[in-house]
Amino acid sequence: MSKQVKALVLLSGGLDSILAVKLLLEQGIEVTAINFRTNFCGPSKARPAAEMLGVKLREINIRQEFLPILKNPKHGYGAGLNPCIDCHALMLKKAGQIMREEGFDFVATGEVLGERPMSQHKQALEIVEKDADVVGYLLRPLSAKLLAPTLAEQEGLVDRAKLLAISGRSRKSQMALAKQFGIKEYPTPAGGCALTQKDFAGRLKELMLNKPDFTPEDVDLVAVGRHIWIDSSTSLDVSRDKSLGASTQIILGRNQEENEILVRVAKNGDILIVPDGWPGPTALVRFCHPELVSGSKSRNEFGMTEGELKQAQELILKFSPKAKNLKLEEIRFKIDRVD
Repeated sequence: MSKQVKALVLLSGGLDSILAVKLLLEQGIEVTAINFRTNFCGPSKARPAAEMLGVKLREINIRQEFLPILKNPKHGYGAGLNPCIDCHALMLKKAGQIMREEGFDFVATGEVLGERPMSQHKQALEIVEKDADVVGYLLRPLSAKLLAPTLAEQEGLVDRAKLLAISGRSRKSQMALAKQFGIKEYPTPAGGCALTQKDFAGRLKELMLNKPDFTPEDVDLVAVGRHIWIDSSTSLDVSRDKSLGASTQIILGRNQEENEILVRVAKNGDILIVPDGWPGPTALVRFCHPELVSGSKSRNEFGMTEGELKQAQELILKFSPKAKNLKLEEIRFKIDRVD
């Protein structure tokens, strides 16, 4: 009796990865799908795709492991702050480790030669394979005939003749193949990772500059509200390293949903400032360097300098259209320190 061939396939839930799984299933290969969660991708699309394909899905959180790559990628950034080559290599390295530990025969992805300018040209594909330590074990079914045969193909575990030679950015071949397989529901190709988007990348750069030790939770907040960074060190009676960036972050909700998010994510040491009896945004005040708060005598009962408090209140008023005729001295705020 012949051995059952087992593949570990990275499944994002997009059409390319769906087709990669389908091509292997058609050859009678046992497929386990795997999805890696960062701040910028996760299993929301992979779950329904795995269910539709009838394969098991494993979800692995690499948010913390991704941060050093985001801060200092070995192979640099793309058009924005997208470290695509390093990101793919991290995921494939983790997949390769699981492959070896659990007896899978190879790893596969839905990558298409030339589809993405930074990470899917031939040299980039080779770099990823080498950095991830999966040379010979990484199969890309959609473009396999344009690439060197993998060990699985050489050993007859996969029929190379039934793999494809798709290249380029057009999705016509994939859509035709989906129709052939009877796959009717799949996500429309999106504009790419949030890190490629100019506005988001700009905000993230500010976070990286002002708070070098940022956490995954800080990154989550980049997409929420208006972000204002202020340096109140001139009003502090403690010494401070200017290379640390701004000392205080103020985030203003742009709508009711964001106001609720800011309240929900507030953590110990944060300040919440909410308009009292009039419509306006909630402000979350977060100290980038908490040691300055405890070390200063220039702060009020909430841990803020008077300058920080006034600036936060002025910002709330500024971005409250329904209160544009009011003056700061005419309105009230509820202020709460989260402990």
